Amino acid sequence: MSSSPGRAVRRAVTAITSVSALLALAGCGNDTPEAADASPAAANDSSGLTAARAAALKYAERPTGIPVTEPVNTDIPKGKKIDFILCGVQSCKDLADFFTAGAKELGWKVKQIATQGTPESVQAAYEQAVRDKPDAVIGSGFPRAVYAKQLAQLKAAGVPVLQSNADDVVGDGISLLKNGPHDVGVQGEMLASWVVSHSGAKADTVYFDLPAYTILKPVKDSFAAKYAQWCPTCDLDSVDVPITAVGKDMPDRVVSYLRSHPKVTYVVFSLGLLNVGVPAALKTAGITGKHIVVNVGDAQNYQYIQGGLTDGAMALNSHELAWLQVDALARHFTGRSMAVDQRAVLPNVLVTKDNLPSADGDFPLVQDYEAQFKALWGLS
Repeated sequence: MSSSPGRAVRRAVTAITSVSALLALAGCGNDTPEAADASPAAANDSSGLTAARAAALKYAERPTGIPVTEPVNTDIPKGKKIDFILCGVQSCKDLADFFTAGAKELGWKVKQIATQGTPESVQAAYEQAVRDKPDAVIGSGFPRAVYAKQLAQLKAAGVPVLQSNADDVVGDGISLLKNGPHDVGVQGEMLASWVVSHSGAKADTVYFDLPAYTILKPVKDSFAAKYAQWCPTCDLDSVDVPITAVGKDMPDRVVSYLRSHPKVTYVVFSLGLLNVGVPAALKTAGITGKHIVVNVGDAQNYQYIQGGLTDGAMALNSHELAWLQVDALARHFTGRSMAVDQRAVLPNVLVTKDNLPSADGDFPLVQDYEAQFKALWGLS
């Protein structure tokens, strides 16, 4: 592959020997899937490859317990009104739907406010929330700089704002932040472990990123660092994609890149939605022999995996996250601290065809998470 900025990144991070990452996965499954380590067994066996294989196996384990175990032990008030501000992509809509289902269990009403994922539309949504005067506001995907004025107004009104999947910190108006910048780096490590182990430490990789979502930067950085640590001789290139390409010309961009870089064998997407339409485009273009893995899988990508069109995905904790947000508000509305939820370590799982729980849609990582949360709320 020809010289590129991605190669410079690879050389710069080769000397990095460790990356701080969130490694704790709640519980473990009964069986350890072998597919996560489906690499050429005899190829390039080294300490880096051994470490990557061990990590891939660990991240393929499905957890059995939710990350919160402390019961609320108090009657939770009904009738609360929550505004949920969407971020403009399907994964946020899924999160809102899961939250709505959990809130319904406690007799709360949720209003979902749509946006186009632009700063202007997000600000307008928060303006709507200020006017609504809800009991709480939930958001995802954008740092406070986008809605600072409205956040200050909500804080002054005593309305808690819960955030997730955002490049931000807790405090000064944000009462809870999950999947923040210190949490998501593990996702890049998970992807790197699969690429290195599957390739037998012989990968030539391109990483397509969506920099409009700044929370994805720690994922990209962690991927590059672990990839270089585990496979210092592997090539890595990085391509930034504008948000306007999503759902439009993204498949054409991938085809064009791979035609001009035929030695690339592994394609990584920082969000699963970037892969939508890509397998069909590659087939039409006659491009074969490429392995695809995505961050934040979704229903479409799980169908791709089941059909052998995509190799793997980092399955995000959307179900568990949404109900943990409900749990945090249940504690808040009973006069308790959300600290137990802020400390909780949410699971992520690396899925392949052999350990894919379902291709029918987004699936929970903890199979009976609803029953476990309802037990904390005194509903079972």
